[in-house]
Amino acid sequence: MDVQFEPVLQSSVMRKLDRVLRSVADKQVMLTFVGESGVGKEVLARRAHKLSDRRNGPFVPINCAAIPESLFESELFGHERGAFTGANEQARGKIEAAGRGTLFLDEIGEMPIAMQAKILRFLDNRRFMRVGGNIKIEADVRLMCATLRPIDQDVRVGRFRADLYYRIQGLTLQVAPLRERRDAIMPLVRQFITEASARHQVAPPRLTREVKAAEEQVIRAR
Repeated sequence: MDVQFEPVLQSSVMRKLDRVLRSVADKQVMLTFVGESGVGKEVLARRAHKLSDRRNGPFVPINCAAIPESLFESELFGHERGAFTGANEQARGKIEAAGRGTLFLDEIGEMPIAMQAKILRFLDNRRFMRVGGNIKIEADVRLMCATLRPIDQDVRVGRFRADLYYRIQGLTLQVAPLRERRDAIMPLVRQFITEASARHQVAPPRLTREVKAAEEQVIRAR
C-alpha cells in the first residue's frame, strides 16, 4: 500500500475510485480527473501512475494555469540555446522529462488555445521539436489531465478546441470534495500532524476530547 495514499482510502468514495484506478492503471486509457481545487486530483493521478507499468518512470506535473502564455511552449517542449532572449543553454521540457513515465496536465482547461493545437499535434504522432530546434524528438509518455470543471463546458464557449477534447477523451473521474467524504477528514488530519511534526522535529500534539468526539460521531454515522 502507498503509505501517502492510505489515509485517503478511509473514505468509501475514494475506495471506489481506487478500484477504478486499479482496473485501468495498466491500460493506455486517458484519465481526466474533474473536481474542485484541493480535492486530491493530483494525488489520484500519482496513485494511478504508481499502479501502472510506468511506475519506475517519472511522474511530471505541470500546472497549466500557472504558466505565462509566452513561456508555455518552452516549458512543455523545451528550447535550444539561443532560441530567444535569455535562452543561454539547451533545456529539456516537461514532455521530455516525463519520458517512459507520466505527464500530468493540471488545469488543462486553462491551456492557451495556441498551445492546444501543438499538444494535439504531439498526441497524434508522439513527436515534438524544442523551441528553436529543427530535430523531431520522440517521447513515450502517458498523459493524464485534471480540470476544475468538465472540459465540454469550455468547448461550448470556445475556450477549448473540440478536436483536442475528443482526442483526450478516455475515462473521466469525478472527485468529490472533502465535505462529501467526511470519513476521510480525521485520517488526513493525523497524516498532516505526523508530517508537520516530523518536518519541525517536534512531538505530535494530542487531539482534544472535542476532536475525538467529533471523529466518533462521524464513524457512527457511516
